[in-house]
Amino acid sequence: MRIGIISGNPKQDGLCQSIINAIKDGATKAGAEVDEIRLCDLDLKACQVCGDGWGMCARENRCSYGNDGFDDTLARIDQSNALVFASPVYWGEVSETLKIFLDRLRRCQYGPKGILRGKQTLIVASPGGSGNGLLSTLEQLDRFCRHTGATIFDYIGINRWNRDYKQVAAEAAAFAMASGRKNGDTV
Repeated sequence: MRIGIISGNPKQDGLCQSIINAIKDGATKAGAEVDEIRLCDLDLKACQVCGDGWGMCARENRCSYGNDGFDDTLARIDQSNALVFASPVYWGEVSETLKIFLDRLRRCQYGPKGILRGKQTLIVASPGGSGNGLLSTLEQLDRFCRHTGATIFDYIGINRWNRDYKQVAAEAAAFAMASGRKNGDTV
């Protein structure tokens, strides 16, 4: 089992990274290989809506700006059996880096040939400060997953008040997903 973590976190530490680390620990304990894809380490370009909005992305399930690390990231996602989308909350949404990536990925993965279709996906949002924006960010990731056909395994919302027990829950969710549990399985 290979778990791909698509991280919109620009920091190497902090609240969001602590939950990513808990997820990595849980998946590893279940025997999974973990591939953390830190989007902030790439030089991603924003979608240019080429071809009147449905260019190469819709026809060939790939982006014409592939030389910025996007195509390599798609290959890593394709090699993953399950996924995690994790982001800090900025202004009630995912981070800008993750937003750019999701905009391009959504166009390239629309339709029955998309690599996300049917993949178990854990979605994670971590607001700092006030803790506001948690639900709107989880909803944004939920809409993305439903649009691309990913199967939502679970939702994890972590803030500075629930960090202690949400890290435990995130580790357990990753362990369960890496162990082969499917969304809808009765425990």
